[in-house]
Amino acid sequence: MRKFDDSLPLRLLKAREAAMAFFRPLLQEIPLTEQQWRVIRALNEFEELESKQLAELCCILSPSLTGIINRLEQQGYIKRRKSPEDQRRILISLTDKAKSMFTSMSPRIEARYQEMAERFSQEDMRTLEELLNKLCNVKP
Repeated sequence: MRKFDDSLPLRLLKAREAAMAFFRPLLQEIPLTEQQWRVIRALNEFEELESKQLAELCCILSPSLTGIINRLEQQGYIKRRKSPEDQRRILISLTDKAKSMFTSMSPRIEARYQEMAERFSQEDMRTLEELLNKLCNVKP
């Protein structure tokens, strides 16, 4: 068996923590959790989604997403409406408040991303992204 430190899942968790250290201070100012920010980013890009779609896009389990959606709605960041085609379907979208917050935070988040990426060569970043994309597509 591999040594504890040679575990790929553990290394990926450590890498995620290192990357998120660049963004957490900004998110705490709003204040939003990483998962809430992911939901807002997805809704900003796709405009309107069902919770099942959001869960898949954001890699958040459905039971956890329910709580996240409820809190974001209480904060005035998202709104829900019934689908005109199927009243059983609930569509989730951003409010103007969330869009405004996203617009003001995006340049700061991008600056932090650039700050992190500058620690690597462009070639290393491309290689890292390619390898992570390949890993995301690996099936047992």
